[in-house]
Formats: sequence, C-alpha cells, structure tokens
Amino acid sequence: MLILRPESPTPLVSQIVEGLRGLIGSQKLKADSKLPSIRAFAAAHSVSVFTVVEAYDRLVAQGLLVSRANAGFFVKRRSDEGGGAASAPRPDPRFDARWYLQQIFENSNLPLKPGCGWLPHDWLFEDGVRRSLRQLASDGADIGGYGLPFGHMALRMAVAESLSERQIQVDATQVLLTQGSSQALDLVARRLLKPGDAVLVDDPGYPNLMFMLRFLGVEPIGVPRTPTGYDLPALEALLAVHRPKAFFTQPRLQSPTCSMAALPQLVRLLQLAQAHDFVLVENDIYADMDASMRPSLASLAQLRQVVYVSSFSKSISPNLRVGYVVAEPELLGDLAQLKMVSGLTSSDITERLAFGVVTDGRWRKHLKALRDRLAHAHGTVARRLEARGFELFHEPAAGMYLWARHPDIADSAELSQRAAGEGIMLGPGQLFLVNPRPTGWLRFNVAFSEDERLWRFLERSVEQQSGELAAQGED
Repeated sequence: MLILRPESPTPLVSQIVEGLRGLIGSQKLKADSKLPSIRAFAAAHSVSVFTVVEAYDRLVAQGLLVSRANAGFFVKRRSDEGGGAASAPRPDPRFDARWYLQQIFENSNLPLKPGCGWLPHDWLFEDGVRRSLRQLASDGADIGGYGLPFGHMALRMAVAESLSERQIQVDATQVLLTQGSSQALDLVARRLLKPGDAVLVDDPGYPNLMFMLRFLGVEPIGVPRTPTGYDLPALEALLAVHRPKAFFTQPRLQSPTCSMAALPQLVRLLQLAQAHDFVLVENDIYADMDASMRPSLASLAQLRQVVYVSSFSKSISPNLRVGYVVAEPELLGDLAQLKMVSGLTSSDITERLAFGVVTDGRWRKHLKALRDRLAHAHGTVARRLEARGFELFHEPAAGMYLWARHPDIADSAELSQRAAGEGIMLGPGQLFLVNPRPTGWLRFNVAFSEDERLWRFLERSVEQQSGELAAQGED
C-alpha cells in the first residue's frame, strides 16, 4: 500500500499518516474502503502495533478515517465529513461526554472506581478533618451570616505562606478563596474572555473546563501534551494562526496524562505568552502530591501574565469545596466582584475547617505518607498494565493518574460502557479530548486500580477484542 523508510528522520507515525492521506486524496483509497487491521498493517510494514494505533488515531482525528465497532477502520465518506476532509471532527454520536461526566458523580457508588478523579476516603486526612470540626464546635463558630468577599483571612495568610515555600512571593491580599478550583477557573474565564475569543487548553485535558468555555461562547483550541509537557512546535503553529487571549494549562501532574513540563518548556511558554500577549492560567491542583519543589509558571513570572489556581479538595476531601486563585491586585479585585455577583461569598465554615486542617501539626506528615502511597501504587499499577499489553504515556511515580492504551482496544468509551454494567467506572479517553472522537486511551486512578476484579475485567476484554481483530485479519 505504501513504502516506509525507517532510516528517514521523519517519524514512522508521520510517514504512515502522510502516506495514507495521499492515497485517500488521490482516490487510490476510496470512500468506505476498509484499511488493514492494526496487527496486519504492523506485520506487513515491520512496525509496532502502537505506531499503527497512533497513525490511525490521528487520521480519525483529521476526519479521514472512521472507526466502526467490531469492524475496523474505513475511509470516511464525504457525506460524513460535513464539507470535506479538512473540516473539524465532530463528537462521536455513540458517546455523550457531558452525559458520562454526569454519570461519574451520580454513579459514584459503583463498587470499583478506577476512572474517578478523587482519592479513596481512607487515603485522606480524616483525623485532621475531625479534629478541625471539633475545634470549630468548641470555638462556637458563628454559623449565621456570610463570609468575607475574599474569604477567611487566616486561611488566605496560610495559603500565602505555603506559596512562598514554592517560590511564589505573594501576600494574603493577593489570594481570593473560591468554592473549589472549578469556580476559580470559571471566574478567570469570565473575566478574561468574551464570546468568539480563542483560548488554548491542554489536549487531552480537563473536560469540565472545556464544557465551561464552550458555554461561555469560547471555542477551546487544543495544545497537544507530550510525556515531558507540551508539543511546542504545535503550540507555535497554533499561535501563528490564532490570537488566543489565554492558555488554561496544568504544567504539573496534568490530568489525565500526569505529565510534567520541564523548566525549559516553562521558560519558553512564558516567552511565547509575552510575545503573543496572552495570559497563562496555571491550574496547580495536584501540587500537594508532588514531593519535588519544582518551579511553576507563577514562581518564574511572579504572576506577570500568570494567574495561579489551586485547591484543597484533592488532598483534604473532594467534599470540601475550598479553592483559591492568586493574581495581581487589579485583576483579583475584578474576580472578587464577579464572585460576589454570581454567588455572593464562599463558605466561611468550610474555609475555617480547611484552615484547621492545613495548620494541624500532622498535616505535613499526612502529605508525605500520601505521596509515598501514590508512588507505590503507580509502580504496581504500571507493571500490571504493561503485563497485559498496555502502553503507558508517561510514568511520573507521583500524582493520581496513569494514561494508557491497548493496541487492540480502539474505542475506550465502548469498553467503559461495558465496564459500568459490571460495576466498574472507567475513564474513557474520549472524555478528555478537545475534539471528542473514539480513542483507545484510558485514565486510570492508581489509588482505585489495585482491585483484582478490575484486572479480570481487563483481561477478558483484551482477550475478546484480540480475538475479534484476529478474525478480521483472516478475512
């Protein structure tokens, strides 16, 4: 079908993509033509199955191929393309990302939750929360009235002090407390953006953020993630076409890939933000899970063209909705005004509760134990995934997630729907893509991925899918 040149500096994935694109464009591969199975293509061209998976996935994203359940990959008909192969891919009708995201919370009582975005209750600082509750009760905390517009001052001071340890030099007046990081991101987006603006986001990235941006009339533009952070050439190509007002990003322990941007990448990102005049919104909600005192965008720029967002919900409790945003004073004042307009003050009670937890004498010991426990779970889950033929995007040995795929699983959304029927909540990759489409990637929460029932389900599913692909190859 095409000739690959392993000695060429062009990656094999790119050679496959461009070769098949040329065959489709010249009509040598006609609409509805079936491509060789992944394994058959890999064997015929002496490349790995992962190389073929990546190439086919890119062609699906570009609107040139379509993946059909239990059938394989086919050249897309023009009638399916909405105006040609160059048009943007549309969400696959078999999988509604908004619906699935809602089900994650409504079905949080499923027995197994390897796809969720929180920690098991016994991994959290329950004793510290109870001590803080008792202290609040003994202090006779006022449960009437409202909190302060900027939030509980003692907690704002504690946040400023903890940020100074991360080389972010601010005082309490530059800290605005919010109802979790989601409200903080929403306030920043509504202050910085207006309908029709271009905004950059990580791809794959945070689905709630993408839904929120689209609700505001802003179309997110995906910046591809790599195991070491960002695809900088792709980012610079996007900047040459678009004039983004902001880039919402997670440099550290990014969800869903758990990748971390290296220092040179952060420096280059700041240079690009200055050259192209856009704001970097740094979502650092997993900072407490990182034992390394690595630099952040905020520490390097000291908030010049950077807005910093974080939260206590991941490390204390997902039910404790306390987050914060740190920015230059003028911008922070506007964000506080928006906070008051949209929801008045945040909860003084929960902010006092969070303050009691983070000033508990055992808090730092708890964080160290949590990091150690996550690191051990990362190693265990990574090896078990690899033993079953999964490819790992990155191994951070920190944070909550592993991003992985199996060469025989083309659509993790279908796998997730079957898993839900067996009481297992998976994290299908389609949920995290800027332009949703069938993909084999899955997000595994390592803290919830050590149950044998999960591994038995995956083994059965991989065995079944491999058998179906083998039968297709024989055809």
